[in-house]
Amino acid sequence: MFEAVEELLTEHADLETRLADPSVHADQNNARKLAKRYAELSPITSTFRAWKQAVEDIEAAREFAAEDPDFIAEVKAGEARRDELTEELRLLLVPRDPNDDKDVILEVKAGEGGEESALFAGDLLRMYLRFAERVGWKTEIIDANESDLGGYKDVSVAVKTKGTPEPGQGVWARLKYEGGVHRVQRVPATESQGRIHTSAAGVLVTPEAEDVEVEIIANELRIDVYRSSGPGGQSVNTTDSAVRITHLPTGIVASCQNEKSQLQNKEQAMRILRSRLLAAAQEAADLEASDARRSQVRTVDRSERIRTYNYPENRISDHRTGFKSYNLDQVLDGELNALIQSCVDTDAAAKLAAAQEN
Repeated sequence: MFEAVEELLTEHADLETRLADPSVHADQNNARKLAKRYAELSPITSTFRAWKQAVEDIEAAREFAAEDPDFIAEVKAGEARRDELTEELRLLLVPRDPNDDKDVILEVKAGEGGEESALFAGDLLRMYLRFAERVGWKTEIIDANESDLGGYKDVSVAVKTKGTPEPGQGVWARLKYEGGVHRVQRVPATESQGRIHTSAAGVLVTPEAEDVEVEIIANELRIDVYRSSGPGGQSVNTTDSAVRITHLPTGIVASCQNEKSQLQNKEQAMRILRSRLLAAAQEAADLEASDARRSQVRTVDRSERIRTYNYPENRISDHRTGFKSYNLDQVLDGELNALIQSCVDTDAAAKLAAAQEN
């Protein structure tokens, strides 16, 4: 059943030997890659060894049970443990997303609902910032276009891990499921009659690309500068410091107006552009990645929702996984783990089913 595991065990042992060699660490980049792969294989190795031990324990208990019926209970307990480890190992052997350890750029955009949608976009931003704070990630707002009442028409934030994350705990591994349309049902601050309104905001999550991952040719870019709009400091709104970069071959556009200097805005816009180009390249090269990308927000329409935030009932519902809970206030304060885990589990089950079909 687990024929591939033996090869992984051999690779794990080889990596352990190589990482123990001081000369390997002379090349820090290579050492990091080896350590990352070693960390990926370690859970598989330890689980497989536990599975083998459970199988051996069952055989021993069966031999004793042939002479003493009291050992039958140990056989049943051992079989239950074996089945549990079998399922765990199957999940560990499901191919991992190669981007799972990457940092991300997360964008929130107001949609239908006018000013109320912009206020909700601000609530979503604060939710993600609080979640990042809870799990020990670093955040940096790259660009923001505020609304008149203190919400956001659109905002981009870089989310980064500190150090090397545990397998499955990287920023992309946890936040990639947030992409899509988020719907809110509540009485808006702008509503004088106390009526419940429905509006929506869109979230787009892309892995942040390294310079070496995306080749950008200077003469394929059109760079426009313009005066920043919306609330800002003295120099932000009085000089042509905002930058819009268009990648001519693809038509992909990235802009930034947050910083005071044109150079800083250009650097930030390039970060966003690289990530969008990387996502586009992955779409073109991999049908599965394209399917995942299509599940994220394209048009911020109230009918194309992945999640609903119902304020009157203090209810949060994820429409992809069926998850529902009545602690919306805590979720908005950054307690996202249960929601995210429901997406992780659903995704893993789908991948496992697909692997078994093949």
